[in-house]
Amino acid sequence: MPEIPNRMSGMVLTAHGGLECLQWREDLVVPVPEPGQVLIKVGAAAVNNTDINTRIGWYSKSVRGDTAATASEGSGGATNTDGGWSGALNFPLVQGADCCGQIVAVGEGVDAGRIGERVLVRPMQVPKKPEHAHLLLVTFGSEFDGGFADYAVANSEDALAVSSKLSDVELASFPCAYSTAEGMIQKSSLGAERVLVTGASGGVGSAAIQLAKRRGAHVTAVTTPEKSEALKEMGADATLGRKDELPEGAFDVVLDLVGGPNFPNLLNCLKNGGRYAVAGAIAGPIVELDLRTLYLKDLAFFGCTRQDPKVFQDLIGYIERGEIRPMISKTFPLKDMVAAQEAFLSKKYAGKIGLLVS
Repeated sequence: MPEIPNRMSGMVLTAHGGLECLQWREDLVVPVPEPGQVLIKVGAAAVNNTDINTRIGWYSKSVRGDTAATASEGSGGATNTDGGWSGALNFPLVQGADCCGQIVAVGEGVDAGRIGERVLVRPMQVPKKPEHAHLLLVTFGSEFDGGFADYAVANSEDALAVSSKLSDVELASFPCAYSTAEGMIQKSSLGAERVLVTGASGGVGSAAIQLAKRRGAHVTAVTTPEKSEALKEMGADATLGRKDELPEGAFDVVLDLVGGPNFPNLLNCLKNGGRYAVAGAIAGPIVELDLRTLYLKDLAFFGCTRQDPKVFQDLIGYIERGEIRPMISKTFPLKDMVAAQEAFLSKKYAGKIGLLVS
């Protein structure tokens, strides 16, 4: 293995706010793996909604609007006490929930035979440090530094070996988006049923299409007309426009990543006994709920953040067996993070925005 340097380059988030809070640094200290950890030479990462939400402090209860409205300048209402999804964050922070790379060193208690392994890092992790004991889970690139730098440390059990001919950028498109989508699918027990996917052209939405199809579901994707054919190529059986009327009582499951004003219609389009699963609210987190719809239709609601460890293990299996494929629309060097986030926020691209690190 090549010699590990003392310093590295990376993109640092300095505070909650606009794009100016992203700073490129070339003097970051290379982390040293603690007992039970591994050091990863990062090959690639990717952009996710959670990166933008964290940057602008959107998770703060004081923020009520959609993500796009404040994504460039910042929300203005978030504070350092609750701007992260689990509360306060420590700045400066190296974000990056997606990470594909190679293990180059191990901490005490980790088999040295792992050095050289190509790995993907589990984004959603069980807390292991005392200071995180009150949390349901912690996120790579949020509660601790993630993949937006040359090197990153991770718990050995959360760095899963992957055997694939896909490139680092292609593999880095999977962890956050696909594990979120698979978590929604497993929690709602989706089978060979009719499912509606909102925000279907994004990373999680396009992942949900593929993952629902592998379970035999009939998938209807909500998207824009110009992205319709791309999503059908991904496996969608039908598409609806964002302003189209949703058929009443037509779906067994709704996988929602959007929220916002259309929320009541998403419940109306469910069959009696239907299931609603949510893992995002890019159109706004504050919605109107008619409790009569909930109880008269016997609906079940699933909030989807925490993931059983088997979700990521299953995902690795799908990748290695070629059951899912990456959907990358554009790739940027990590140093061009601002341009990458601007491209992501433009909503012109279907699928993922990749980041080449090494």
